[in-house]
Amino acid sequence: MLKKLSLLVLSLLGWQLESKLPDEKKFVIIGAFHTSNWDFPLGILGMWALGLKASWVGKHTLFRGPLGPLFKLLGGIPVDRTVHTGFIQRVAELYKTRAQMALTIAAEGTRSRTEHWKTGFYFIAHEAGVPIALGYLDYGNKRLGVGATLYPGGDIVKDFEKIREFYRDKSGLRPENQGPVILPPKYSGKRAGEPEPERN
Repeated sequence: MLKKLSLLVLSLLGWQLESKLPDEKKFVIIGAFHTSNWDFPLGILGMWALGLKASWVGKHTLFRGPLGPLFKLLGGIPVDRTVHTGFIQRVAELYKTRAQMALTIAAEGTRSRTEHWKTGFYFIAHEAGVPIALGYLDYGNKRLGVGATLYPGGDIVKDFEKIREFYRDKSGLRPENQGPVILPPKYSGKRAGEPEPERN
C-alpha cells in the first residue's frame, strides 16, 4: 500500500522512478546530490516507492526535540560529526548482524557546497562486503531512484572514476550547492592501484 501510494505521489509530482537495485539484500545507497531540504521528503518517497525500508544517517542534532522519534521511526541513525573515530567499523559490524539492510548516505554530507565527497560510504561498503547502489535525485530531468550498482574492489581511485561518470549528467535542486564528485585532497596525485592514504 505504501509503495503504491508513494509511486502515485511521485507521478502526480511529475517524477519518474528508476529501479535498478542490487540483487543482494544488504547494500549501501549513495544519496546525491544533496542541495536542498526537499531532498529528504523526496528521498523518503523514493525509498518507499522502491519498496525499501532504508536507514539513513543524519547529524545528531536533528534527533533532538519532538521530531527526533519520528526521524528514528523513518530509519534515521544519529551521528555526532565531531567524533571521527569508529563510525565506519560500527556500521560495518551492524551489517553483519542483519539479514537485510539498505543504508542511505549523503556523500556530500551537507546541503552546502563542498570541495569533495566524503568517503565513508565507500569504506563502509568495502569493510561490510556489500555493494554500493548509486542512488540519485536528478531535478533537471525529474528522475530519482537507483541507476546502477558498484562492487567496491578496494581501489577507491578507480572506483570513484565510475561513480563520477554515473553522476556526470545529474543535478540537484540548487546546482550551485552541488559539490564535485572527487576524492578528498589526501588522494591527490594518487593513481589507481597505489596504496591508499591512511584513514582517520
